[in-house]
Amino acid sequence: MEVPLWLALLVVGYLGIKLFRPPAWLIALLLLGGFLLADSTFAPAINGLIK
Repeated sequence: MEVPLWLALLVVGYLGIKLFRPPAWLIALLLLGGFLLADSTFAPAINGLIK
């Protein structure tokens, strides 16, 4: 069974928020930080570390 990545991330994010109840500012910081890093000059370096 193939699950789209966006659906898997949505489910994991929803469960993480429901189970761990992080503060809203931390969620916003992680989302904004990820968005900004993905479009920065560090993106190739991060991609190389992940793979």
